[in-house]
Amino acid sequence: MPITSRNYVFLSMKIISPLVAVLLSQQAASGEPCEGPGDCAAKNADSTVSIVPLEDRYRVTIGGKLFAEYVFRGYEKPIVYPIIGPHGIGMTRNYPMRDDVVGEAHDHPHHKSMWFAHRPISGYDMWSTFPDAGKCVQDKLVKLQDGSDRGVIQTANHWLTHNGKLLFTDSRRLVFQAIAGVRAIDWEITIHASQDEVVFGDSKEGTMAIRTHPNLRLDNDPGRGVTTANGQALNSEGSRNNEVWGKRADWIDYWAEVDGHTVGIAIFDHPANPRHPTHWMARGYGYIGANPFGLNAFEGKPPGSGDMKIAAGGSVTFRYRFLFHEGDPQLADIAGRYQQWEEEETRK
Repeated sequence: MPITSRNYVFLSMKIISPLVAVLLSQQAASGEPCEGPGDCAAKNADSTVSIVPLEDRYRVTIGGKLFAEYVFRGYEKPIVYPIIGPHGIGMTRNYPMRDDVVGEAHDHPHHKSMWFAHRPISGYDMWSTFPDAGKCVQDKLVKLQDGSDRGVIQTANHWLTHNGKLLFTDSRRLVFQAIAGVRAIDWEITIHASQDEVVFGDSKEGTMAIRTHPNLRLDNDPGRGVTTANGQALNSEGSRNNEVWGKRADWIDYWAEVDGHTVGIAIFDHPANPRHPTHWMARGYGYIGANPFGLNAFEGKPPGSGDMKIAAGGSVTFRYRFLFHEGDPQLADIAGRYQQWEEEETRK
């Protein structure tokens, strides 16, 4: 029987005892292990999200501890780095923001932790760091909001070609929160065809992406210094490991052991997103990208089949949730969490 976001919940309930489920759902936002339900409740007491504006970034803390930083200046696009998961583990690759971390491959310098980009957009490279590539520049901060259980960063951004031409704009809203023992980032982005028609081209190079900690990789690469990869992958349709590449799915999860703890990253595709469920450009070297455009690469359709056009003056919105969790997808009940999110979003 294929594992779907519906029957996976049933399978999980059969396997996980009620007590374990309670303990996992109450896992502390700090990622520290719980001795019992009461201990978890105490550790979860402070889920306050605070956001501090700095010169080039916004620093996000939960319960006074660093969770993430949204870096809007210094690179070719805004990124989220670092991202701290359970047990204080950095969940994404440090390179190229840092080049002194042993055990990381120094490849694909445009793979910067967590980001949104694509190539081509209206014929331009808005993805790479090549000299003729464009960039995304923050135009203004719209909202910065702390909260008892969530924090919000809302910005307006300009997408510029390599020669400075304004191609289009976006408005984005990132929500940082602790939810039942996991940390989450919701990324919503609206592309505005503010100048002219915008075309997201049929390509596998994109789009809503993350580059994981090297341990979450599926494959080692000793030639590039990576020898600790022990990752596994699963999507909502039951595809595993390298089989997840190019497949459509509601969600995808990579997990592995890091510093003696099993941790993972799950990404949810919003049910209202264009072409849901998305294709996943998910690689063995720890790159995971939600990409609804690359029909030529993923399905073998004629080039251009996946082009998405946004008429001048129009807009398109994409929404995703990233979960940074303890355990494998079964213990973390990723299928159940997706179903709950889907139901909550449908009611909005």
